[in-house]
Amino acid sequence: MKITLLGTGDAVGTPKIGCSCPTCLDALAGGKSRRLRFSVLVESEGKRILIDTSPDLRWQLLRKRISHIDGVIWTHSHYDHYAGFGDFYRIQDDVNVYGVKNTLDYILNYLSFMNPVRHDVSFYEPFELIGLEIILFKVTHPPLEESAGVVIIDGRNKIVITGDTARMIPEKSISLMFEPDLLIADAIIPPRGNIPKHMNSKEAMELAFELKAKKVVLTHLSHMFPPHDESIKEWPLGYDGMEFEF
Repeated sequence: MKITLLGTGDAVGTPKIGCSCPTCLDALAGGKSRRLRFSVLVESEGKRILIDTSPDLRWQLLRKRISHIDGVIWTHSHYDHYAGFGDFYRIQDDVNVYGVKNTLDYILNYLSFMNPVRHDVSFYEPFELIGLEIILFKVTHPPLEESAGVVIIDGRNKIVITGDTARMIPEKSISLMFEPDLLIADAIIPPRGNIPKHMNSKEAMELAFELKAKKVVLTHLSHMFPPHDESIKEWPLGYDGMEFEF
């Protein structure tokens, strides 16, 4: 199994339009601070699935020379997590898409010009995809009533993607997330700030400690962090194109 962080940015992305902060200037110069919006590629048995479809998905797929995927899992119905799916138009038909009912209802209404193959999934109920066991679990991402994180199990290894979430995660989800080999955690800002619907980097690291994660990488990052090469001295920030193999 191989995991690639296609995009590690928040809804705005880095550089932010019109911003000249040190992080955005590093991004404009081509540094690792440059962050496309959130999407994760999962590969197994010669097949590929996407966790969320960033508005930047076209460029992300071109970078990886990918022209076909075998499924999409949507964690929630915010624009920065699904809007890029439209870039499959006239490229790939009948894409299998997975998510909880309310998420699929909202996204597929927006994408009504396409014809994906819908698969409704219930929280905490495992399903199989490209030889992997997948489980969606509840997180807290107001004002949405339903937002999901993702557990991926290949028989030997366990990957947990928190999705967009505040620190208050239901206990049933915490139990399911426990002891991951890799935790990919939402951490939108450094500890000096607070955004109620997301974790900051301190909260994400506290979650990793609680879960006894073997490895943690922070994602969904804003330009509020210092430039990447400075930030990684303190926080395990991911970067676009970062890969993990199991």
